[in-house]
Amino acid sequence: MIIQQLSIFLENKSGRLTEVTQELACKKINISALTVAETSDYGILRCIVSDPAQAVSALKEKGFSVGLTDVICLSIPDIPGSIANILQILSDADISVEYMYAFSVQKKANAIIRCEKIRDAIDILKKKNVELLHASDI
Repeated sequence: MIIQQLSIFLENKSGRLTEVTQELACKKINISALTVAETSDYGILRCIVSDPAQAVSALKEKGFSVGLTDVICLSIPDIPGSIANILQILSDADISVEYMYAFSVQKKANAIIRCEKIRDAIDILKKKNVELLHASDI
């Protein structure tokens, strides 16, 4: 249930995101989900890919600063209040969310969550019958 996410630090300049995606494409690594957070000087590209270990190796070889981060992904109905319900479950269990990103596909919403107590989060979400996904499900 734990998914490895790439976290890539990028200079905030034109073409850096393109370089990453082209390198992954050349290595036949699929990107299933991604988000970019930026400041004036740099950005952090976070993404779920088909082969995290190969992606890290390929990107480091090209000089990128990249690491792996453990996250979870869950699937919930794409209706108002679904994310609020999940966050309430985690909040009630005293589990802080560091960040999350979500996307919808055919009446389902998938949310990728980084939290401080990841194993506790998995346990409590399973007990609440929340559908947790593997990387291959995304």
